[in-house]
This record gives sequence, structure tokens and C-alpha cells, in this order.
Amino acid sequence: MTRDAAPLPSSSDVELDLFLEALYRRHHYDFRSYSRASLQRRAELACGRLDCATLSDLQRRLLHEPDVLPTIIDAMTVQVSELFRDPGYYLALRREVLPHLSTFPSLKVWVAGCADGEELYSLAILFREEGLFDRTLFYATEINRRALRKAEAGIYDLDRMAAFSQNYQKAGGRASLSDYYTAAYGRAAFDRTLRSKTVFTEHNLASDQVFSEVHLVSCRNVLIYFDNTLQDRALGLFAGSLARGGFLGLGAHETLRFSAYSPMFSSFDESQRIWRRNAIQEMSDAR
Repeated sequence: MTRDAAPLPSSSDVELDLFLEALYRRHHYDFRSYSRASLQRRAELACGRLDCATLSDLQRRLLHEPDVLPTIIDAMTVQVSELFRDPGYYLALRREVLPHLSTFPSLKVWVAGCADGEELYSLAILFREEGLFDRTLFYATEINRRALRKAEAGIYDLDRMAAFSQNYQKAGGRASLSDYYTAAYGRAAFDRTLRSKTVFTEHNLASDQVFSEVHLVSCRNVLIYFDNTLQDRALGLFAGSLARGGFLGLGAHETLRFSAYSPMFSSFDESQRIWRRNAIQEMSDAR
């Protein structure tokens, strides 16, 4: 009796695996545990931007033309966001979370996967309006260096401000969003003081480690691009970073309910994807 042979992987699957391995081994960007469907789409986007007919051609250029790396990383990472995206999340932070954080003498906030900075500036404005900005240090981390530079610059197209302003008002804004930026030549530059308390740095949730104890981790619409193993790794980093009683905020379609680290958290406002780090350590359940 013979067993049926396992189906052979398709050529596109092999090409994608080899491309991801080359990206990791040559440049230390690890996308190997990202969602497979998302990786395929984004690798094809990179091929289009660099006029590569196949992933094998993209891999060749990656290995032999260092200048193509920024274009590839831009294609492989998702930088779509808005100020005060999902306003209910920021309203819940304003009304429910910040009153608890105000009891700490000093605060640290980690914006993980900050993309072009919209989430960071949303939080900076929120903390300023609630009187917590001056005692807060923000960490804005991102794998994409170009996106990190954009976040640090804090300059956006002026035609995006109308939607940003609507989100801000729905999030309980106490002023006008225009108070926080200067408009000129079709661009809006946010007040430099909003990033005066921010450390911008590269960090890879797939390979890097915990770097500080923080009181709030806000990582929105990042985990949806990871497979289950990488999601759990990232959630382990967040759990390891959060002070007891600290808060974790995720995206609208993300959860830690099925994670090995779930026992370390209590639901705080699950409708807005906010959890609180338990005061008592429960690491045995998370190992």
C-alpha cells in the first residue's frame, strides 16, 4: 500500500519563499510570518513598481541592486491610515483610559507600526488636550524607514484635513484641528511641539525585542497582516512591555482573545478593542 504523494508547491509559492528568504538573509527584514495572501499581493505590487516580470526577477534585483530595497519595503508594508481613524477608539481612550493613566506620575506610550505618523499625532493631540502630554514620552516605531521619516516630518496633503477634522470632532476634540497645523502650498505641517516628546525608531515586531516599560501600547491595523504565530509573538512583546494596569489598543478587526497571552489581560472596552494588563502576573498560561 502506498500513500498519496504530498502535492508539490506551485512555482509562485516557491518564488515567494525564496524572495522572502533573500530579503531576510540579505537585509534582515523578516516578512516570512506575514499573512500569505497579503504577501503575495504586496510582492506583486513591488514587481510592478520595479518592472519585474516575476518574483525571481525581483529577487535577483534585490540581491544585486541595493538601491531597490526602499521601493521593495514601501511595497511590502502598508502605510494607509488617518488621523483619529475609528474615532470611537480615541473617544474611549479620552473618556475611559486616560483618567486611569493620569494617576501615574510619568507615562510612556508605544505606537507600534506608526506608518506615516497619523496615529502618533492623534495620540499627541489627545494627550495634550487631556493635560497629560508634558509628562508623556512617546515611542513611534516602524519597520519602514521612509515611513518613519514621514512620521517625523508630520506633513500631509491638505486635502486630507477635512476627513481628519471630522474624525477629530467625533473623537471628542476640544478645539479645531486646524489649531494644530499650518497650511501652505497644498500641504499641512503639524506643530513641531506635538513630536517634541517622541522617539522615532526602527523596530521589527517579527524579530526585535521589548525595549521599554510602557503604560499604553497602541498598535492598530498591523496584526491583521501577520499569521497566527507572528500575531502571538507581537502580543507577547506588548504584554512584556506593559506595566501592570497598562492598556493595549488594537485595530477594529484585531483581537487577543485567542492568543496564548490572553490570560495576562482583562477586557476593558472590547467593543473598541482595548484591553488592560492584569495587575497579577499569569505568565504560566502564556508559555
